Parts: sequence; C-alpha cells; structure tokens
Amino acid sequence: MPARLLLLVLAFAAQTAWAETLVGRVVRVADGDTLTLLIDRKQIKVRLTEIDAPESKQAFGQRSRQSLGDMCAGQDAVVQAAGRDKYGRVLGRVACRGVDANAEQVRRGMAWVFDRYVTDRSLYALQNEARAAQVGLWADKSPTAPWTWRAQHKH
Repeated sequence: MPARLLLLVLAFAAQTAWAETLVGRVVRVADGDTLTLLIDRKQIKVRLTEIDAPESKQAFGQRSRQSLGDMCAGQDAVVQAAGRDKYGRVLGRVACRGVDANAEQVRRGMAWVFDRYVTDRSLYALQNEARAAQVGLWADKSPTAPWTWRAQHKH
C-alpha cells in the first residue's frame, strides 16, 4: 500500500475508530450514492451514508452518478464502514483521492443530506451553501427529494 494511501486510511480511521475500515478499488458507480469496491477479488457494494442522491430516472440522477464517478471511478477508496443495510450493502463514509465523497456530493448539489440517518451535522452547512448558490439539483426551482420521489413512484 503506498504511503499516501496508508496515511489517508489512518487519518480517516481516526475519525470513527469504532468503524471497520475497507480499502479497495472502485470498479462501478451505480448512482450518486452507491458504488462497488473490489477488495481481494471480491466485489463489495457500498452505500454512502448520511446522504441521499436522486434516483437514476429522477431529475439530476444521471448528473449525480457522473459526479460520484468523476470523484471515485477507477480510484482507490477508503470506506469507514458502519454496518449493512437491508439490501446487504456496506454503509459508510467514502474517501477517494483524499476527498470525502459523501460531503462532496452534498457540496456539489448532487445529493441531499438524509435527515433520517445523518450524524454529521456539518453536512447541513454544505447543503445550505449549495442551495444558496443554486448549484446542482438546487438549480431546479422545486427539486424533489429522493425519498419523496421513491414514494411517488412505487410500483
């Protein structure tokens, strides 16, 4: 493991010492808050915690996916895992190239702070700045939160 990556792992791990740290290569970006890591020839799906990105068929869904892909696709990532969701995905904070991808998606206006699951209150300041600057999904006059969109589009 290169020294820079090791330092990143240690720094990220220090933020939440109780969490498991995973390090792998991002081999797929499914949407703006879900990616797949390759670790020891095993693919692990990771759901970025504390944020909720637009669904693929929702306004800004593809742009959100592209944003996360620009940050993380093909890169080494460090994940502070905090458990699994009901779909078996690892839940965690993700860093790619030293950037907190969860926070960056909010800063870019490519995801909402997921009120229901947020623990890092500083994400709200990033969301407020993105909204005030009308960047990303906040350029829309009346953006629909993903949880609302999903409820409206249940089959």
